[in-house]
Amino acid sequence: MKRLNFLVSLTNNDNDYQQEQAAAAERAARRFGVDVKIIHANNDALAQSEQLLHYVQGAASARPDAILFEPAGGTAFPQVARAAAAAGIGWVVLNHEADYIMDLRRLYRVPAFTITSDHQEIGKIQGKQFAALLPNGGSILYIEGPANSSAAKDRSTGMNRARPANIQVKTMRANWTEESAYKTVISWLRLRTSQESHIDLVGAQDDSMAIGARKAFSEVAEGSRARWMRIPFTGCDGMPKTGQAWVKSGTLAATIYIPPNTDIAIEMLTDAIKNGTSLPDRKVTEAVSVPSLAELAGSVAKGKTAGA
Repeated sequence: MKRLNFLVSLTNNDNDYQQEQAAAAERAARRFGVDVKIIHANNDALAQSEQLLHYVQGAASARPDAILFEPAGGTAFPQVARAAAAAGIGWVVLNHEADYIMDLRRLYRVPAFTITSDHQEIGKIQGKQFAALLPNGGSILYIEGPANSSAAKDRSTGMNRARPANIQVKTMRANWTEESAYKTVISWLRLRTSQESHIDLVGAQDDSMAIGARKAFSEVAEGSRARWMRIPFTGCDGMPKTGQAWVKSGTLAATIYIPPNTDIAIEMLTDAIKNGTSLPDRKVTEAVSVPSLAELAGSVAKGKTAGA
């Protein structure tokens, strides 16, 4: 059998989780003896669909055996998926739901599945972190991902279901990057209403946005800076060299470890193509609180959380 060749399309190269997705794909390629090509969409769904079509419609000899992609927009490109499957290209959707997968599997003889974390569960964990960090209630500034992101929507739904009624939430949006969150928070801080707001915690739907928000607060006028920097900041993704390291250093009060899944997807694809192993239509990975919810509650009781 020829050496397998997979295309991995990620949303951007500016986010620590996406960077870990790329690194995990490269590690898996070496481990399983396959080739991977990694491309980035710069958070542009139209550009991503055009990139994928370029590979799907290219010369048969240059086509990948499978495409693994994390959607940059609100859809998982069903038309591109059908074109890929019709061309004999496997199709894997990362961190996004795709209701067409069953039809794809029924109509075409290619491996097709989704692999994702349970984003509502991630939101619930974050809501429980907020409860542990604010046992007496309070107000949260919550930085969500883009409005067209199903992961962002599901995390918000889960968070709101899990947070106690005595915790109030003010939301704003950024684009999964440190810079976008920094700009969003800077714009809000220029408003008179921000000076009148009482915020007890800043939570973000990923670690890079939490760091961007923290940077914005660190640049406010000296008279207000100390107040803002005393509050805890939390995020999600929990990569070892970033989110988890920031928790250990006290920069973040908490994060949620969301394991990368490109490596798991490559292993599943390789096994299915080489050995005929049956594939599920959907695989879910497990996210965990860092630190654990019990440890977080204990540190609050001792006054040891970030910003305390």
